[in-house]
Amino acid sequence: MCAEKKNNMNIFKKSNKENEKTVADSSSNITDNKEEGEIKKPKSAAREWADAILFAVIAATIIRWLLLEAFTIPTPSMEKSLLVGDFLFVSKISYGPRTPKTPLQVPLTHQIIWGTKIPSYLEWIQLPQYRLPGFSHVKNNDVVVFNWPKDFKYPVDLKTNYIKRCIGIAGDSLEVRHAQVYLNGKSIENPKKLQLRHYIKTDEAINERVFKKYDITNYSRTNDGYAILTTGENAEELKKLPFIKDIQPIIAPPDRPNPRVYPQSELFQWNEDNYGPIWIPAEGATIDINEKTIALYKFVIENYEGHEEVKVENGKLIVDSQEISEYTFKQDYYFMMGDNRHNSEDSRFWGFVPADHVVGEAAFIWLSIDPNGSFLNKIRWSRLFNIIR
Repeated sequence: MCAEKKNNMNIFKKSNKENEKTVADSSSNITDNKEEGEIKKPKSAAREWADAILFAVIAATIIRWLLLEAFTIPTPSMEKSLLVGDFLFVSKISYGPRTPKTPLQVPLTHQIIWGTKIPSYLEWIQLPQYRLPGFSHVKNNDVVVFNWPKDFKYPVDLKTNYIKRCIGIAGDSLEVRHAQVYLNGKSIENPKKLQLRHYIKTDEAINERVFKKYDITNYSRTNDGYAILTTGENAEELKKLPFIKDIQPIIAPPDRPNPRVYPQSELFQWNEDNYGPIWIPAEGATIDINEKTIALYKFVIENYEGHEEVKVENGKLIVDSQEISEYTFKQDYYFMMGDNRHNSEDSRFWGFVPADHVVGEAAFIWLSIDPNGSFLNKIRWSRLFNIIR
């Protein structure tokens, strides 16, 4: 009996020792964890700022690539629809964002690093370019931002950005007669604020206040009047003024060809006001190769269709060392024109815009600054957040 009691006491003592050891081990773990926590140092203020800036740059780059990008209007080719000094957002998602072709580039730059003339990119890597799905596609009358096709100094995604109105889409037949555009044989509705050069006949000097009242910023004095750029609506209002004898648009006659207009060929005696008809290339469409189609489309095939060599020999078109009698286009093309028709370098002068050069659709104006305005009237408040149509 005593021996049994003694054995039980030994077991109890042994159990207590094991429990003490377990508690001690747990306490040791807690102490170790605490010590590890004390070793971990908080981020410095500089590190916090660096992380915040990095996150902001990454987020802004993704938004700029996938959704929206800010642009400004530097030239008057779209007046009075868009004005010099308008700041606008361009929707990338409308037509689908393009994958980068030139990935080695300083984020949030275009051709040069801000405030310098240093190129912001390296051409060591050039990737195939694709377009992700978008909500829509380029339509007639859309206001579109695109890379200027003839800017061969830069890769496609870094060419100079232009903004114009899409007048003709792939597969359309376009013609300009007496400054009026016809698509597929039918007259189109002109933009509400389309401008043409007009001639004012008057014997009197017109006060600058008159031009300012009718928002006419481009005018010059002639022997017996003024040459101005204005809308048709303004022209009708000016006709009512007692000191104006007459006002008419200045339209180039059909028999006066302009050698500057595309395709710069003697086969086509066109000018900016009497142009075409011209067919706009469409992906998958095939044309016969002859003297006229070579003049019209050889430049397109050579520069935008991805061929290694395109040349003309003895009146024959040679593509990648093969003489061809017909050609099938690899992508869609568009015909762009400025709303300021007599002050716009557009498709009438340099040709078609390839689909892979389209950047996005102009969405809305978020700020407008008058470069000629006084300090108090610098911002054009009435233009803020206007939808672009």
